[in-house]
Amino acid sequence: MSVQIDTRLYQRQGKAITNFQSTLPALQSDFAHDVLKDPYIFDFITTGDDTKERHIQNALLAHIQRFLLELGVGFTFVGSNYHVVVGDEDFYLDLLFYHLHLRCFVVIDLKKGSFKPEHAGKMNFYLVAVDKQIKHPSDNPTIGLILCETKSKVTAEYALTNIASPVGVATYNTASLPDELKDQLPDVTALEASLQKVKESIEGEETQ
Repeated sequence: MSVQIDTRLYQRQGKAITNFQSTLPALQSDFAHDVLKDPYIFDFITTGDDTKERHIQNALLAHIQRFLLELGVGFTFVGSNYHVVVGDEDFYLDLLFYHLHLRCFVVIDLKKGSFKPEHAGKMNFYLVAVDKQIKHPSDNPTIGLILCETKSKVTAEYALTNIASPVGVATYNTASLPDELKDQLPDVTALEASLQKVKESIEGEETQ
């Protein structure tokens, strides 16, 4: 509870921009809207100006427990760089979750920088692919969450207006720690290197 107070959860809950009212049934729309936040606080990682989306993704995975805590109750991690094939092309979803209470998959697309309208079209494509290839008939429609560093509210609202799939747009913040503590944390490049070492170690054990 103290963490939620410190991060002003009550001010962030249900603040993402979404098109849920026009793409989901009433009860699920309200619930799904309340599940999302804006901004998300990822103060357990540090980023630099040259940080790439892949680095941020790896840093979040390195702290998956804290990442899940920030996402909120009900999120279950399914995979990262989740592979789907459409036609004869390969596509990779940044992060795939399943929400136990919403009873649906949730695709998260990480973006470095500001939200752009084309991000919504790409997410819509991903959601259609998950609904057609992964979703069980008893599951509710898959939801997409585009996480950017910054966004224009008007641009996001326009971009989501005619999108057929349920999509939310929110920002993330990695700079809420005091300056004196940030220097004590590894940056995402170091975290990525650590993840690579763990991966190589596991692969080495499997081949023995």
